Amino acid sequence: MTERLFFTHDHLTAELEVLSCTPHEEQFAVIVQSTIFHPQGGGQPFDTGWLGDSQVLRVMQEAEHVVHYVDQPLEPGPVAARVDAQRRALHTRLHSAGHLIGNAGEHLGWMPIKAHHWPGEGKITFIRGEAAQNIDAQALQQQVNQWIAADYPRHMTLEDGAREVGFGELPPYACGGTHVQALSELGQVTILALSEKKGALSVRYEINVGGGLLPMAEVQSQHE
Repeated sequence: MTERLFFTHDHLTAELEVLSCTPHEEQFAVIVQSTIFHPQGGGQPFDTGWLGDSQVLRVMQEAEHVVHYVDQPLEPGPVAARVDAQRRALHTRLHSAGHLIGNAGEHLGWMPIKAHHWPGEGKITFIRGEAAQNIDAQALQQQVNQWIAADYPRHMTLEDGAREVGFGELPPYACGGTHVQALSELGQVTILALSEKKGALSVRYEINVGGGLLPMAEVQSQHE
């Protein structure tokens, strides 16, 4: 099983150990002993970056291994790894914002059941709890803004392979994703819209990037 180093630290560079490299279509599938690359899953897109001179194009969880698909073959042995910092930061902020919205919904008696933290597609889905209150975009926005202003620090626990991530006094979530170290790093989180259908409430959200919402070109690049 590939050890996920990002479970315990935020390093974007490391020396990893290549265990195998096999041709896969027009790419090469690389398995390492441990990794700093987040694979696609848990509502978060995969990291990209470099293993030596080989570009990491996508990272997927396959059975017990995290598989890194690269553009050039690698020899078994040590390799310098580097995660694309800008892409990681974007996904980290989106995922952390999703946690806050989940906490805000729970604060009003709603239970989060699904999360999607992709750029341009951020969405948290809730169902009504027994004490669910009326909920609207303004109420969620005010609560999220308040917690960001409080700049709660991140805390993580890892026990028997189970990992929980939370911020300050807010309840943690079982989560394998990457997260900001403190909520002030989020910047502006914007609640875009709420819609309820068949008992499920969907909350769409976005974060500001460079003074504005994420450009559509960046959204499209996540699916290439």
